[in-house]
Amino acid sequence: MKRAQNTLDIILKDMNLDNLPVHKSWKLNERHYGALQGLNKDDVKNKYGNDQFLKWRRSYDVPPPSLDKNDKSNPNNDPLYKEEKESLPLTECLKDTYERVIPYWMEVIQPALNDNAIIIAAHGNSLRALCKKLFDLSDENIVQLEIPTGNPLLINLNNSCKITSASYLDPSRSEKLPKIDT
Repeated sequence: MKRAQNTLDIILKDMNLDNLPVHKSWKLNERHYGALQGLNKDDVKNKYGNDQFLKWRRSYDVPPPSLDKNDKSNPNNDPLYKEEKESLPLTECLKDTYERVIPYWMEVIQPALNDNAIIIAAHGNSLRALCKKLFDLSDENIVQLEIPTGNPLLINLNNSCKITSASYLDPSRSEKLPKIDT
């Protein structure tokens, strides 16, 4: 989450908006890759095979092996999260990430929209989960969605929180976006 926070700090400073309130939540953290967290992709492929690697990485509902609860990198033992009332996950598939991100969207972000512009600085899989909701993507179609790193996605919503337009800030580095139902 630190990279997302640093990115937001840079954006706000460049826009002379660094005095705006910033809301942080672990609910927007990157997906937890469990026992694979912090491992090199090539090492994972060599150990488990490319097919299994892709299944864990790109499927909607197949989580990687869970982190052992006694592992020193268990986020539940991190002082950063000591105030959290609920247990943090020890592994997640994209479906789990969706089930974490969307309630935060519904309860915190969506009510704050009210004709306001909001910046959500987060990591790829939490953004993919949010895009699944906003673009109304099926479980099958979300696995195809690619979100390029460092290229802001501008989404305009109507009063019903339905997308009216969406585009990447840098079209030369954009990925194909899902069709918007108007």
